Amino acid sequence: MSEYDIIVIGGGPSGLMASVAAAEHGASVLLIDKGTKLGRKLGISGGGRCNVTNMKDTAELIAHIPGNGRFLHSALRHFDNRSIVAFFEDLGIRLKEEDNGRMFPVSDKAASVVSALVSKVKDLGVQIMTDSPVREILYGPDRVQGILLASGKKLTAWAVVIATGGKSVPHTGSTGDGYFWAEAAGHTITELYPTEVPIVSRENWIRSGELQGLSLRDVSLSVWNEKGKQLISHRGDMIFTHFGLSGPIALRCSQFLRQVQRKTGKESVEMSIDLFPDSRLHELEAKLRDKLEAEPKKAIRNALKGLLPERLIPLLLSKAGIDGDLTGPHLSKSAQAALASLLKRMPILVHGTRPLEEAFVTGGGVHLKEIDPGTMQSKLMTGLYFCGEILDIHGYTGGYNITAAFSTGYTAGMHAAQQEA
Repeated sequence: MSEYDIIVIGGGPSGLMASVAAAEHGASVLLIDKGTKLGRKLGISGGGRCNVTNMKDTAELIAHIPGNGRFLHSALRHFDNRSIVAFFEDLGIRLKEEDNGRMFPVSDKAASVVSALVSKVKDLGVQIMTDSPVREILYGPDRVQGILLASGKKLTAWAVVIATGGKSVPHTGSTGDGYFWAEAAGHTITELYPTEVPIVSRENWIRSGELQGLSLRDVSLSVWNEKGKQLISHRGDMIFTHFGLSGPIALRCSQFLRQVQRKTGKESVEMSIDLFPDSRLHELEAKLRDKLEAEPKKAIRNALKGLLPERLIPLLLSKAGIDGDLTGPHLSKSAQAALASLLKRMPILVHGTRPLEEAFVTGGGVHLKEIDPGTMQSKLMTGLYFCGEILDIHGYTGGYNITAAFSTGYTAGMHAAQQEA
């Protein structure tokens, strides 16, 4: 007879939720983590405020999880964003909706969410072991048998849930341990790569730092493929750094940059910024013409200050081949048109991203063809379940990844308990 019905490895959001679901469905559960405390990644999510989910409808929610979001249809039927909201409010965590459907605790403190979730796990009688690294998962000929701790102690179980996360944000404990245990069971691990990560450019004007720290509000950032077609475009805020681009829309574009690199084998990829996404080119040309005509005696570099960020003007004029000391009446129509075109598509050659350890989310993971989407159980090893970031699923920041973690965690825990029963 096994010591536990279910052992959950990993005390992050998916592991905590798997423990809750398994215990609620009558299983005896051990939650084990190599760190000294549970919920470390949850505690820093949402800038320390914990964006627990996103309230967009299911179709839009999945559209914001470009890394295999469709795999989540079954899991979301078991436990969706509304279930997540109800769950936390039942724990006494009042939530509020902010921009773009993001849900935060009214307290604005991630610690309150972590504390409530850990308390729920304890109240359900889940046994918790922290500071307890797992050396390996014990497999029999056809099913899971338990785990072996680094200390040499063996623990038996009817089912094991791997909820160890990916390889991003490693200081929270996500160091990729689960991939080895998955491979030992015969699973395929797809290529791991950083997503939701800052972008690197070796353009001279980036390296010089002339725009470092400059933020752009409500612009569009696009990635172009090798055929010159727009692969993706995201609208919002971004910031220039000493190494390239960061901010929300840069993070969202990063995975598509990697797609182009993998497909072409080339390091450099073209991106561009649309500084006026609400204006068509002819409208922008008219706006530019009106601005220069209104101040005919001013040098162009000064006349443009009310229209463009001041630090960006010298670079744009240089790219357009325009002498900034000219006045508006001396600027040719062709030069005006060239400048307007730059405002709609300011090119940036980029050369990759920051490393996986600096990413918010890991791309790649356990191959989804080897996982039952309705239960999160391995198709290769009975009693082995996966949930959270270890799976080959990744979304944008904004509550989408944590929704996937909670949803897959609940599904794995519930079905592991039902299988044991």
